[in-house]
Amino acid sequence: MTQNLRIVHCFRSPVGGIFRHVRDLAQAQVAAGHAVGIVCDSTTGGEFEERLFDEMKENLALGVWRTPMQRHVGPGDIAAAWRTYRIIKELKPDVLHGHGAKGGVYARMFGSLLRVSRSRVARLYSPHGGSLHYDEGTLTGKLFFGLERLMERFTDHLLFVSGYERRTFIRKIGPPHAPNGLVYNGLTASEFEPVAFKAGAADLLYIGMMRDLKGPDLFIDALPAVEARLGRQVTAVMIGDGEDLSRYKAETGRLGLAARVRFLAPMPARRAFALGRVIVVPSRAEAMPYIVLEALAAGLPIVATAVGGIPEIFGEGSPVLVQPEAGELASKMTQALADPASYRALMPTPAELKARFGADVMASAIEKAYFAALGRTT
Repeated sequence: MTQNLRIVHCFRSPVGGIFRHVRDLAQAQVAAGHAVGIVCDSTTGGEFEERLFDEMKENLALGVWRTPMQRHVGPGDIAAAWRTYRIIKELKPDVLHGHGAKGGVYARMFGSLLRVSRSRVARLYSPHGGSLHYDEGTLTGKLFFGLERLMERFTDHLLFVSGYERRTFIRKIGPPHAPNGLVYNGLTASEFEPVAFKAGAADLLYIGMMRDLKGPDLFIDALPAVEARLGRQVTAVMIGDGEDLSRYKAETGRLGLAARVRFLAPMPARRAFALGRVIVVPSRAEAMPYIVLEALAAGLPIVATAVGGIPEIFGEGSPVLVQPEAGELASKMTQALADPASYRALMPTPAELKARFGADVMASAIEKAYFAALGRTT
């Protein structure tokens, strides 16, 4: 019989793939009888994320706790860390699971402090890209990678969401000393229901954070070339929020695209999918993006960059993958719009996706890691 655990997920920004990952895990863990709580930043996210929190709260026995956490290292970290530690200490977790760079540091540091005064706390870390995106040749990269190597001493288990992420960890930090495993992000059965396009759906769709790492600027810069090659105007919808949003809006104006590119606030992915016929994922760096998995499950054709774990979804050498460069994106976007049926045939089938990416498989593997870190069996 499974033993019930007190599980706390700690991460900084409640947006994007990390937040989706935590929500899926929390839902599965609650269903398995565990008491679950969330500790994250209070200064990021908007109305969409607030609605998601409201939907979750009644099912989380340990609650949702939000406190300011700054993204970059600085003097404010001391106060933020102290506030976060006090919250986590009150929750008395058996498992402290950190997600992303900031959450990983907090989970392992605070889990170690809790061990001084109470029974064993399992300290787990899922990088989700995080600090692994830094260049190892820079001073900042060396600082963060040195910190990651130090924090490994306080890590009971590392959980990677893609083979790429694990290889990057080994290349930039070194072979993991802590127990580690690869657990892909998972999809629920309902996500394999096809999405029907709305009347007047745009040609192209971008969904994601509005920051250069995710490539919205590349998407915008590719649009004039797509129009030139097709010999017609194209329409696009860009959905998301972030620090560079105003700059991207200004860029569409500079290129004369403002009338054909709509910017919308974050919304549920499946509602967004109905607004565009081809989804474009122009990221410069990724770990294992949910948006690609969700879009494929919903039946959308995708143009994506061959970065991070994305090739693990499509297969190495897939013809739908390009480098994160505006010219290459434009060529592939043109192909997808010029011959939609042939391009759609290049996508992985639902059966292939279900066999490799399932939310139940993900949750089960992570639960086993928790019990192993606690020295227990399920």
